[in-house]
Amino acid sequence: MEPRHFRHWPPDMPRSLRAPRITLQEMFYASASRFPDKPAAIHEGIALTYKDLLDRIENLAGHLQHSCGVKRGDRVLLDMQNGHDFVIACFAILRADAVVVPVSPMNLTEELRHYIADSDARVAITEDDLFSGFAGLPLDHVVLPSRIPKNSFQLKASESKPEDLCMLPYTSGSTGRPRGCMHTHATVLHNVAGACAWKHIDGHTVALATAPLFHVTGLVHSFLSAIYAGATMVIQRRWDPLQAARLVERYRCTHWDNVPTMVVDLLSDPKALEHDIRSLQWIFGGGAAMPEAVAQKLFDLSGVRYIEGYGLTETISQTHINPPQNPKKQCLGIPAFDTEALVVDPETLEIMQTGKQGEIVVRGPQLFTGYWKNEKAFRDAWCEVGGRRFFRTGDLGRTDEDGYFYISDRLKRMINAAGLKVWPVEVEAAMYKHPAIKECCIIASPDARKGETVKVVVVLREEFLGRISGEEILSWSRSQMATYKAPRLIEFSDALPRTASGKLMWRALQEREFAR
Repeated sequence: MEPRHFRHWPPDMPRSLRAPRITLQEMFYASASRFPDKPAAIHEGIALTYKDLLDRIENLAGHLQHSCGVKRGDRVLLDMQNGHDFVIACFAILRADAVVVPVSPMNLTEELRHYIADSDARVAITEDDLFSGFAGLPLDHVVLPSRIPKNSFQLKASESKPEDLCMLPYTSGSTGRPRGCMHTHATVLHNVAGACAWKHIDGHTVALATAPLFHVTGLVHSFLSAIYAGATMVIQRRWDPLQAARLVERYRCTHWDNVPTMVVDLLSDPKALEHDIRSLQWIFGGGAAMPEAVAQKLFDLSGVRYIEGYGLTETISQTHINPPQNPKKQCLGIPAFDTEALVVDPETLEIMQTGKQGEIVVRGPQLFTGYWKNEKAFRDAWCEVGGRRFFRTGDLGRTDEDGYFYISDRLKRMINAAGLKVWPVEVEAAMYKHPAIKECCIIASPDARKGETVKVVVVLREEFLGRISGEEILSWSRSQMATYKAPRLIEFSDALPRTASGKLMWRALQEREFAR
């Protein structure tokens, strides 16, 4: 029987997609051959063409091979902010037949030490602002591309194959120390080609790149997809809502991939709202549910519906995405090209009926091939359902009658209030309807009687500061949801802690609450 979600498949899309059997460096060379004089990346007002990038990539790749001794399969740490140099460094590592280990530029020295030790990297590429963080670390070379002179090294012919390891991004570490997720050229290209097809990214696309390029959303959707299609990237070094609006207006950006907090920031900035962003045709994101009220305000402003998707580092971005002709709000969407997903009982692995909650499990061509140096963790991350092997996402969710998937929460984030289960994401979605709330996070607080009770940490909109009390918000919340779900405690904060990729660090708030 045909999956239910195919009834909502985009009518102009094939049901299956075969990505080209090439490497990522071959992908770049193909676009550089077709569009040598076209702007590939614009950053801080400077445009580099595909030919400009090619020259700089080969220069750095030659330095890596001849001066640093980088060989096929070696891991090279990439620690940079968004910009031209990130693009150049990433493809230089690939052109040297090595493996890119992208890490957050927010990491401190001891965090970098873990990535270096775990990945066995002996070379790192970074920038002047971050160079001091590498002091004392066990590396043979720390390369600053801005200081590499033009050389005449003869590049060795590439020997990489599509099934070779090419990327080693690390998980966010929400379940312990971050783990390296092993991705091949083939696993990455499946999602790159899929993103281009689904979002109609082509040579006319101008993509605003605000999501961190080290993270799979920015890496696949803003960066690699643009290169695959021969499009143009407009790169923002660090997130700034006013500057983002200016860039859209100046360069007539057509695509913007982000995390929902970026949209919240932009819509909360009066000066940003003065700029014309109506050139945007696609606004896509994931990592957290987009509050319905925010999505509606975005639509009123730009005429574009926010398209939500879902994926993991282990899946190098999307396993699910909403169909553009029929997106649903606060919804992961439907399984992407050649991807199968189920909702199962976390203990028995029984397939759950429509509307019933369970763990989301997935299988498809974009799945990683292992956790680096951790075979046991990799084995434990899979299950067998109906004779087929699925990856266990650790996310709780459900399906609706149309085959769309919805996320409830992380398997380990559930609040147990006197035996009643409370799912924080559900409560957060309701809280966002209050006009005073800019951001919020639901956590558990110890309770002598119930074991746990519900607490909300709130960031107020500027115009409500000093004008509304915590009790007013708590009282309102009790009118919006079942009593056991409504927050009993409230804490105001200037900002919520987030990872470098914009994900809410709910665990940090949770641990602080219990430490008290």
